[in-house]
Amino acid sequence: MESDQYISSKQNPRVKGLIRLRDKKERDETGYFLIEGYRENRRAIDAGEGLVTLYVSPGHFLGENEGALIADAKKQGTEIVELEKEVFSKVSYRDRPDGLLGVGVQKNRTAADLNTLIQNTTNPIFIVAEAIEKPGNLGSLLRSADGAGVDGVIVCDRCTDIYNPNVIRASVGTFFSTPTFQLSNQEVLDLFSANQIQMVATTPHTNLLYTDADLTGPIAIVVGTEQLGLSDEWLNRANIQVRIPMCGIADSLNVASATTLVVYEALRQRS
Repeated sequence: MESDQYISSKQNPRVKGLIRLRDKKERDETGYFLIEGYRENRRAIDAGEGLVTLYVSPGHFLGENEGALIADAKKQGTEIVELEKEVFSKVSYRDRPDGLLGVGVQKNRTAADLNTLIQNTTNPIFIVAEAIEKPGNLGSLLRSADGAGVDGVIVCDRCTDIYNPNVIRASVGTFFSTPTFQLSNQEVLDLFSANQIQMVATTPHTNLLYTDADLTGPIAIVVGTEQLGLSDEWLNRANIQVRIPMCGIADSLNVASATTLVVYEALRQRS
C-alpha cells in the first residue's frame, strides 16, 4: 500500500486534530467530520463524497478489500495517511477499530436546496425528524430511509448534529445515500405547504391508524421524540395525524422503529 504520509507519534498535530473532530464545536469550525469503518467509507466513496483524507492502519484491517477501497479513494483525490497501530487506536472511537478513518466535508444543504429537490422529484416521500436526541436513533432512521427509498430526511429543531460520528456509524454509511437537511420547523412547514406536500404527523392522540391513511401522494412523515412527541407547531399544521397501535404497557415505540413502520406502509401502498 502506498501512502502520502506515515505518522507514528500520538503527539502529532494531525492526530490531535482528529480527536477534536469528535466535538461538534470543532466540526462546525472546520466544516469536516469523521467517517470510521469499512462500510461507512466504502459507501462515502461510492457516493462520490470526495474524502479529504483517509487515515489507514493495516495492522487493524479485518479483510482483504481494504486495498481496493484505498485505491478508489486515491482516484478521487483523497490523501492517504498511514497511522502506526497504537496511534490509530488512539484516534478511533470504536472498541474494535478496522483501520479506516475518513475525513469528509460537510454539505450544509439549505431550504433552497430542499425546494429544488421537491421540484425535481415526482411523488416524493420525505421524513421529518423533530428534536431527535440520540445519534443512534437518527442513524437508524437514516438506514430505514435508505431501505425504503425516501427522497430526503430533514432534521428540525436539532438536538443531534447529523455529522456526529455515531450518526454515521449507526446509519452504516447509508447517510451518504439520502439527502439530509438541518432546517428550522418554519422553513420546512412553509416549503411543504407551498408545494402541496401532505404532512403526516405521528401521534398517539388520534383515532386514525397509519395503515388506514392514504399515503400514496406526495408526503412527509413527521416524527418526534419518544418522550415528548411532536410539538404543537407540527401537530397543528399537519394535514393528517396517524397512530401506531400499542397493545402492551408502552405508549410509544423507538422513534426509528415507528418511522420504519410508517414509511414502509407508504411504500406498500405505492406498490
